[in-house]
This record gives sequence, C-alpha cells and structure tokens, in this order.
Amino acid sequence: MKKTSADVLPAEGGLGDAPLLAVDNLHVEFHTRAGVVRAVNGVSYTVGPGETLAVLGESGSGKSVTAQAIMGILDMPPAVIPQGEIRFKGTDLLKLSEHDRTQVRGQRIAMIFQDALSALNPVFTVGWQISEMFRVHRGMSKSDAMKKAVELMDRVRIPAAKQRVHDYPHQFSGGMRQRIMIAMSIALDPEVLIADEPTTALDVTVQAQIMELLAELQRESQMGLILITHDLGVVADVADKIAVMYGGRIVENAPVYDIYRAPAHPYTKGLLDSIPRVDQKGHELYAIKGLPPNLLDLPTGCAFHPRCPFRQENCVTDAPPLYEISGTRGSACHYWREVLDGERR
Repeated sequence: MKKTSADVLPAEGGLGDAPLLAVDNLHVEFHTRAGVVRAVNGVSYTVGPGETLAVLGESGSGKSVTAQAIMGILDMPPAVIPQGEIRFKGTDLLKLSEHDRTQVRGQRIAMIFQDALSALNPVFTVGWQISEMFRVHRGMSKSDAMKKAVELMDRVRIPAAKQRVHDYPHQFSGGMRQRIMIAMSIALDPEVLIADEPTTALDVTVQAQIMELLAELQRESQMGLILITHDLGVVADVADKIAVMYGGRIVENAPVYDIYRAPAHPYTKGLLDSIPRVDQKGHELYAIKGLPPNLLDLPTGCAFHPRCPFRQENCVTDAPPLYEISGTRGSACHYWREVLDGERR
C-alpha cells in the first residue's frame, strides 16, 4: 500500500526521548569542473525544544551548507549528499519526496538568511511578502493574510506596522529588514528556526536587539534555535551549547560555558583569543595564522595542522576522531588535554 504524506511526515506533539532535530554523519559534496568540493564531512549535532545551538566557524567551514541541507534548498546537482541522516522528530528528511519536504520547509523548520536585502524581493511590499506565507500555506484571503502580516510586524517590534506594511524593502534600515525576515520565518510557528548570520553588517546596538528578539520569541514558542555565526561574542548570552566547525567538520562541541572557560581545541582557542578585550588595551590583537583550508584539496591528517601551534608529527598524518571529553563535550584534537591545560609541547 502506498504511503501518504500523513504516514511519513513527523507528527505534531511530543517527542519522547528523541531530539527535535538530529543531524547524523552528514556529508555534502559539490561536483565541479575543478574537482569535488567536500563542504561537509561527517557533521553530527542535535537540537531540542527551547534549546539554542550556536554553530561557529570561519567562512567556508560548512556552517551554511549544513543548514541548507537541513532546509532542503541545496542545488542538486552540483550538490550531492552521499551519506548521513537529518532526522526531524524521528523522520529522516533526506528520504522524503520533494512534495513532503515542502510540508516541512517553512512550516516546521524555517530559516533566516544572511543578507535580508538580497533575500527580500525588491518589487513587492514587505506586507505582500509576509502575507504570502498565509495565502500559500494557510489558504487565507488577501485581506486576512495582510492583517496577520501587520500582527507579525508588531510582534517583531516594527514601529507603525499598519502603515509600514505597504513599504518596500529598500525603505527600511538594515535592522528593520532583519526584523522583517524574522517575521517571515516565524509566520507559521516553526518548531526549529535556523538563523544564518542574523546580525551580519549590523551595528553592535542593533545586533543586541536582534539577539534579544530571537531569545524572546524562542521563550514564547519553545522552538529549537540553530544560530550560525563566526562571532563568539554574539552567542555568549544566548546559546546553550556550541559546535565549532573547521574544514567541513565539527572540531569541538560543548556547553557554552565550558567553551568560554577552557577551550579544548586549538582552533576554538584561537577564535577566543581573537576577541578584543578591554583589559588588553594597547596590546596587538591576536589572529590565527594562515588561511582556511582549500576544500578541493584538504590537508592530510588534521585539517587545522598547517595553522596549529600545538601541531605534532602525527597531526600531519592521522585525522583525529572527535574524542569524548565528557558526556556533553568532545574535541577533534589528539592533544586536547594540552590545549585544556594551555601547554604547547
């Protein structure tokens, strides 16, 4: 008997002991004329209801590609997912048909994209774009959908929402456009929200407002939040746990306070040391030496070894597994104990 959407889609309601979202051993490759780009190499992480996971790393580390794989918006080809699972409430999204994925995308799992100005359509008003979610997915009339758009704009604290609902994206500031994107992403009350660099190109004050808004919306709905960023300073007050990515894989994961108190991977330590501190006025800012790896030709052994101050001979030849430091913490470094102790060999 043929399965219907109701048979294969994740059910509403309780989870039991299962996480809300679980990414397991995910691999993503891009087949290009220059060769195979191994963008994601065995990434695994979980997110529970009301939990915030921060995914950190430099540009090109695989953060956004992992998120796009979760959303099912990779261009395939050239993208290929040779192995791995993405389980939402126990259902592997990679095994769903495209029709069934559309029942999850936007409604159950939503995403805020990096550049709000590029993500918003410049020829339609913001109200039209927000209300489209209700017209398409809820079958609402134009007038009812527009009322919901005004309510959402009020909810994300856009002043004079009833008047501004008829404005175009270019008529809003960067911070207000990001609020529009947040309104669109939460329109259908998703259970998981992926925020991809939501504070990029915003000044520090507006960054804090956006992060506070996301935290407030999460408290209201108990949605799981995946926060993708390269800025450790942004996530300190909002994340529950952190996954640090480098060269397409997770090199350290831990509860947020463990990471800040004592990093267990040289790359994480380098990121923390790069944060400007008020008690180091007049000192030269630290920078991680070298460049991120070429994903067309990853280094042998540990991908971070060309830049690592803790490097030893076996780092060049043997790729470290994700060593378990505790039940909630892991590090992909042969010398994680020395990193924790701050001792270079």
